[in-house]
Formats: sequence, structure tokens, C-alpha cells
Amino acid sequence: MSDSVKTRMQTALTAAMKARDEVSLSALRQALSAIAVAETAGSEQVVLDDAQVLAVVAVEVRKHHETADAFVTAGRPEKVERERAEAAVLEAYLPAALSEAELDGIIAGEIAAAAAEGATGMKAMGKVVSAVRAKAGPTADGAAIANKVKAALSAQG
Repeated sequence: MSDSVKTRMQTALTAAMKARDEVSLSALRQALSAIAVAETAGSEQVVLDDAQVLAVVAVEVRKHHETADAFVTAGRPEKVERERAEAAVLEAYLPAALSEAELDGIIAGEIAAAAAEGATGMKAMGKVVSAVRAKAGPTADGAAIANKVKAALSAQG
């Protein structure tokens, strides 16, 4: 059986320490810390499965991109590079994103399924978005999905 995502990240953290790779070290420490917080957040400690770990990593990647965008706005290019580099370290653990065509196909299928159940137009938005997000996986961009679903439902009339 292959190692879990968390185990691979811990191994990479050790390698980054030995190599004195500050960017990887920082990114992996932050992500593993966020995973530890998620595992101890409830009333009792849990061990996250790979899908849950990937969801936490996806949030961390998004945070790095948002921080980089904020540094661009603030005119701090030296900080932008660091944030994008740390995001890239973590993105290596995420599965490949769906292509636009694959995502459009899932959306079309879920809109058709909602229509078959009587939900049409914008009334179907919530149902379709949640179904698409479930099929697209934890790393899919929820805002992009919502925008695509809204556009598709608007085009339907």
C-alpha cells in the first residue's frame, strides 16, 4: 500500500530540513500544522484520510495564492515570488485539476439531472453546485464552479 499524503509530506519536510530548502520547509510546516489543527479541532482527535488531507492542502494553496495577490497589489514583488513558490510546493501533492471540458461536462450532466427532478433555472443553482463540487473533488475551485453553473443556468433561460 502506498504512503498517505501526510506521510509523504512529513518525509519531504525532513528532506527539506536536511537540504536547507527554506521555501519547501516553510510551506510543508504550514500545511502539516493546518492538518494537525484539523485533526484536533473537534471534541476528540481524529486522523484525516487522504481526501481530507488534500482538502486542507488545497485551502493552504489557495491561501498562498491570495497572499501573493495581496502582495502584488501592495507592490511587494519579492514577497510574491516566495508565496507562489510555496504554493507550488504544496500543489505537487494535489491531483491534477479537471480540464475545462471535463468540468463543463459534469456541470451539464448535473443540470440535466436537476431538471429531470423538476429543478430548473436559478432555483437549481444550489443543488447543481453542490453535486458538481462533490464530483469534482476537494481541490476544485468552488467559486469557479458556481460561476460556470450560474452562466449555464442563465443561458438556459
